[in-house]
Amino acid sequence: MAEVTEVSRAVEVPDAVFAERSRLVEGVRAYGLIVAMWLRSTMAYRASFAMTAFGNFAATGFDFVAILLMFAHVDELGGYTLPEIALLYGASGTAFGLADLVLGSMDRLGRRVRDGTLDTLLVRPVPVLAQVAADRFALRRLGRITQGLLVLGYGLAVLDIAWTPLKVVMIPLMLLSGAAVFGAVFVGGAAFQFFAQDAAEVQNSFTYGGNTLLQYPPTVFAKDLVRGVTFVVPLAFVNWLPALYVLGREYPLGLPEWVAFLPPVVAGVCWVLAGAAWRAGLRSYRSTGN
Repeated sequence: MAEVTEVSRAVEVPDAVFAERSRLVEGVRAYGLIVAMWLRSTMAYRASFAMTAFGNFAATGFDFVAILLMFAHVDELGGYTLPEIALLYGASGTAFGLADLVLGSMDRLGRRVRDGTLDTLLVRPVPVLAQVAADRFALRRLGRITQGLLVLGYGLAVLDIAWTPLKVVMIPLMLLSGAAVFGAVFVGGAAFQFFAQDAAEVQNSFTYGGNTLLQYPPTVFAKDLVRGVTFVVPLAFVNWLPALYVLGREYPLGLPEWVAFLPPVVAGVCWVLAGAAWRAGLRSYRSTGN
């Protein structure tokens, strides 16, 4: 009997893993199909798409214009020069733009919970997360990514960096890991809306607000705030810590040098927590009864 039990357990674990993998593949496929539908809709009016993408590019560019205006009156901000801040700004803006492109629709979840339209997603044989994330996929958000990449390119071109293989690898690693961290914040914030319902602005304070925060060096903020975005909501791993390694500057809070290589690990932990929060929120959902 004991042998049968052990065999059944050995079979159950792989089956569970296979089912989880299958659901993940199904979700990615569904996300791709929904995105393709919205892309076809967007490309039906190409002139409108070009104008909205340019508008998105210009609107996000005003943030960097504000920084340029500051440097018209000062040589340094918090001990950082304009090219150094351009590196921080470009890294944060690009990472956030990637996450916003893929998961930016998550902030609409609260509205769906309030008006009961989430019910229509629950009855479809597709993971709800994929449907919410791909809903109204906005290709115009490429404008934000383009603007961030241009500023990042300017910073890297002007700065006199002592390049090493690790520093070269750090740039794409920083952008991809930063996008993953922001993506986890998007999903975690959406999960919170299952309970708060009207909490889109709370979510935006950590996503859009976090992006604005990271555009400036950590030296201009109070240490308690820096601790909060390092150990509580780990936004510092989006660009501060890896970018300071590239620049060869001292880390905030006296952290050791090796923490600059932790963004992929931090992103993975964030996604595990965000996934758990999402499942808990979805289980707690109660229909409006409409």
